Amino acid sequence: MILVTGGLGAIGAHTALALVESGADVVVTGHRRADVPSFLAGRVTVEILDVTDREAFLALGHRHAITDIVHLAGSIPGSDAVGFFRHDLTGLLNALDAALAWKVRRFAVASSIGVYIGRDERPWHEELALPAVEVPLSIIAFKKAVESIVTDALHGSGIRPVILRIGSTWGPLMDPETPFSAVPPIVSAAQRGEEPAPLDADGGGDFGYAPDVGRAIALLMTTETLDHTIYNVSSGTTFTNRELADAIAQALPGSRPRLIGGGDGTPQHPYLDISRLSATTGFVPEFDIRKAVSHYVAWRRENPR
Repeated sequence: MILVTGGLGAIGAHTALALVESGADVVVTGHRRADVPSFLAGRVTVEILDVTDREAFLALGHRHAITDIVHLAGSIPGSDAVGFFRHDLTGLLNALDAALAWKVRRFAVASSIGVYIGRDERPWHEELALPAVEVPLSIIAFKKAVESIVTDALHGSGIRPVILRIGSTWGPLMDPETPFSAVPPIVSAAQRGEEPAPLDADGGGDFGYAPDVGRAIALLMTTETLDHTIYNVSSGTTFTNRELADAIAQALPGSRPRLIGGGDGTPQHPYLDISRLSATTGFVPEFDIRKAVSHYVAWRRENPR
């Protein structure tokens, strides 16, 4: 059985779905969010768990024969950076304690595309040394630390660490007004018949749609042999706001966001190279920006987030 902490969130739920569809038995944890998405109902075991509660975390092993862990649970930092670090580090250490106690096969943990900030290369690939630069968010600083903590803690244990450098992901179950992706708020405004603020035509960024990201993580947990410890997880491409506006107009006729500026149409923003992921698992993204927006619009017609 595979444990997915944070398994009721956007990435966790889609990871759980992909694992179930691969034939795995899955237990997911939720804490602040306990609603089970329709596509998981009756297909996974749900445990309500505060990952900072070590005894409760370890008790999962008495109820389930857990063989692998995907640790995606985490909080959103506020003004108290120290409190955020304390909370999420406690959850991580409890997950590592559980992995060692249960002698799991693989332990996957969420890192972030943000760890590459400071590199000028395009696209970003796993062989790049991570620069020692100031990062804009506490969550990125934490994710950079997570990579070393996990690989060191599991060294010599026989447990395979899997570092998931997850790209700019959005999709079903994400907060429609999330500050971490511009796409859901823009699409949500269009669905309400509102006009969002004008978009820089050549703005945009790395593109990861939650169902694809979840499927990629599931493949990294079920592929027989992994060649590496660190994997970029995204679609391996980028999008521009011009492409986003076209996709919205196609999914919601008459709702094309207004664009300003525009250079030669060549995106300059960073994105993740997923050659390593594809070579190891055979992963190929299902969604491009048009298909993703159409899928998300259809989902949001029936669901609040």
